[in-house]
Amino acid sequence: MSETVEEFVVEIENVSFRYGQRNVLENVTLPIKKGAFLGLVGPNGSGKSTLIKCILGLHRPQQGSIKLFGQKVERFREWDRIGFVSQKANSFNSGFPATVFEVVSMGLFGKVGLFRFLTRKHKQKVKDVIKSVGMSDYIHQNIGELSGGQQQRVFIARALVSDPDLLILDEPTVGVDTKSVQNFYSMLTRLNRERKITLLLVTHDIGAMTDNVTDVACINKHLHFHGDSKSFEENPDLSAFYGHDVHLLTHNHHHHGGH
Repeated sequence: MSETVEEFVVEIENVSFRYGQRNVLENVTLPIKKGAFLGLVGPNGSGKSTLIKCILGLHRPQQGSIKLFGQKVERFREWDRIGFVSQKANSFNSGFPATVFEVVSMGLFGKVGLFRFLTRKHKQKVKDVIKSVGMSDYIHQNIGELSGGQQQRVFIARALVSDPDLLILDEPTVGVDTKSVQNFYSMLTRLNRERKITLLLVTHDIGAMTDNVTDVACINKHLHFHGDSKSFEENPDLSAFYGHDVHLLTHNHHHHGGH
């Protein structure tokens, strides 16, 4: 490790990506500061998931570069520093025979190795992280018996148990009811502040998001906006544009100061 303090966790520079002839991302430059809680928004098909895949090294952009913790993504090896929760996480097979404890401890396999037994210290860690997402009461319950929102918390715990510096969440509130969504966002805000984890949240849900994130990036092929959430809220054109295929219900039932 070099002595310099890492200021940016992710540096995306002039990234363009196309599938065949179709340009999905064009010249996107997006630095993500250490400790930020960034909401990434954009209409369907705007390139959000593609950008995430580029960050995770699953896609290689035709143009531009991506650095993770100051290192080019092609050479980056410390993947345990990055936790990822996909939207697929909540379509979990309800018959899957694993308890909350077992699912979360799977997040340690990268560090522990699949068939090494968990030490007491590991077990304590799993319990602590389950507690931090508010799921201690369900620790021995089967994952299939939980609601969508509860399952999502468990998947976040699984991503957190290896102590990542960056947590990426791809549409994590799909299929989660409104009240749970609010609690879910409060939980993320707490993790961001208390654990100092940098969060990148891909979401459609602008109403609930702007209260919690520190920064917003709007993408639709190009990056249209990147700044703090207050500037985004004060820009009605942007919030209207990015909100047009968004669950606008959240705005109507949204009371500022009601937290």
